[in-house]
Amino acid sequence: MKKFILIILLPGLFIHTGFGSSLVKTNDFNLNTLASTNDTVRYETFAGKVVDKRNGAPIVFASVFIVGTNLGTVTNSDGEFIIKIPENLLKNYIGITHIGYGRGTVPIETLKPEENIIELEILPIPIREVVVTNPDPRNLIEQAIYSIDENYPTEPMMMISFYRETIKKNRNFVGISEAVLDVYKSSYVSQIDNDRIRIFKGRKGQDVNRMDTVMFKYQGGHYTAFLLDIVKNPGDLLSIDGLDDYEYRMGGMISIDEKQTWIVEFDQKTEVEYPLYKGKIYIDTESYAIVGLEFNISPKRIVTAARYLVQKKPVGMNIDVVSGHYLTNYRYVQGKWYLTYVRTEFVLDCKWNKRLFKSTYTVMSEMAVTDITRGNINKFKIRESAKKSDVLIEKVAYFEDPDFWGDYNVIKPDESIESAISKLGRRLKRQNND
Repeated sequence: MKKFILIILLPGLFIHTGFGSSLVKTNDFNLNTLASTNDTVRYETFAGKVVDKRNGAPIVFASVFIVGTNLGTVTNSDGEFIIKIPENLLKNYIGITHIGYGRGTVPIETLKPEENIIELEILPIPIREVVVTNPDPRNLIEQAIYSIDENYPTEPMMMISFYRETIKKNRNFVGISEAVLDVYKSSYVSQIDNDRIRIFKGRKGQDVNRMDTVMFKYQGGHYTAFLLDIVKNPGDLLSIDGLDDYEYRMGGMISIDEKQTWIVEFDQKTEVEYPLYKGKIYIDTESYAIVGLEFNISPKRIVTAARYLVQKKPVGMNIDVVSGHYLTNYRYVQGKWYLTYVRTEFVLDCKWNKRLFKSTYTVMSEMAVTDITRGNINKFKIRESAKKSDVLIEKVAYFEDPDFWGDYNVIKPDESIESAISKLGRRLKRQNND
C-alpha cells in the first residue's frame, strides 16, 4: 500500500517573512557513543502529586525543583511529578510554584518514595493593589522588552532538558518520542549568538499501522521548542515592530511564586490578514520581567494557519487547524529569570477530497529544563546541532527498557501517555519475537 507523507512544522511561531522550507535529509550521529556524565551519581527518586488545597484538584504544569539549585521538573497533565535527587542534596527542600498559588516548600527528608501529596494554596492579591494599579498595557510590554537585559542572563550557559512529543490519530497514540537534550543557551542580550540543541539520549514508539496510508511527520519539534523562549525569540509576538498588530487590555493581577504580577491580555487586530495570537502575558510588577505567556492561534485568522504550519501534504488532502495552544514559563533563581517549561498542543482535521470521513490529529510537545550550568560552557559545533528540518522520531531508538532514563529528570508521563508507551513497547516486543 502506498504511503503518503504529511509534514507539520511545529511548534514554532509564525514569522511572516517568506516562511517555509522543504524537508531535507540530515546526517544521523551515533547516540550510543554518548555516555552519561551522571552515571556515577547516586540519587533517590520521589514521586507525588501537586493539588489545590481547597478541593484536591490536580495542579498541572507546576514547577517542581530543589530549592537553591537549578535542578527541577514539572507536573504533568494529571498534576503528578517524579524527581531524582542526588544524595548530597537530600537535606534540602523541594519547592513548588504555579500561577496564582503561593510557593510550596517541603523538606526532602519528609518525602516518601511514592504517593506524596503536596497541597498549594491560592494566594490572593490585596484588594488595594487591584484597585490602585491600572497601568497602560502596551506601555507595560514595552517596558518589559526594554528591561530584558536586567531580568535575564546576560552570559551563555549550558542546560539539560527533557523533551517529549506525541501524535494521536483520533483517540489513539500513533507516535511517542522522548529525548534528553544538551543545550548551549546563548545570552539574552546577544543579537548574533543563537541557541544550539543536540540529542543526548532518546527513544521512541510508533504504531505505523494506525497511520493507515498517511505517514505523519512532526518536523523540528526539539529544535523549535527553544524558539518558544519568547523573551529571547520575540517573533511577531513581542518585537517592538510587531506591537501595532495587537490590541491590549489589562486582565487584572495574579501571584506567581509569591510575586505580584500583571496580566496583559492581547489579540490580533481584525485588519491583520495573516494568523497571529490571542492570549495572556504575565509581567512582574517590580522588575517588569515577563514571567510567563499562555496563548493560542487567534480565532480571527485560524482558518489560514495551515498555510504556514503544513510543510508537505498529499495531493487531494485538505487540512484545517482546529486549535493551537502555546505555554511558556520562567522561574526566578538568584536574581534572574530562567526558561523552565514550554508546551504546545495542536489539533488538525485532515480529510481527503471526495471521502466522507476525516482524521483528527493531535500533536503535543513539551520541554522542561531540568538543570542549568553557568560554568564549563561547551558551545558544540553547528553540525552536531539539531535543525528545524529534523524529525525527532527518525533520530532515536525504539524503547523497551523501563530504566532507560537512569538518573535524568524527566516529565512524568500522564496516564494516557504511560499506557500508550506500555502498549507500543509490548507491540514492539511481539514484532521482534515473530
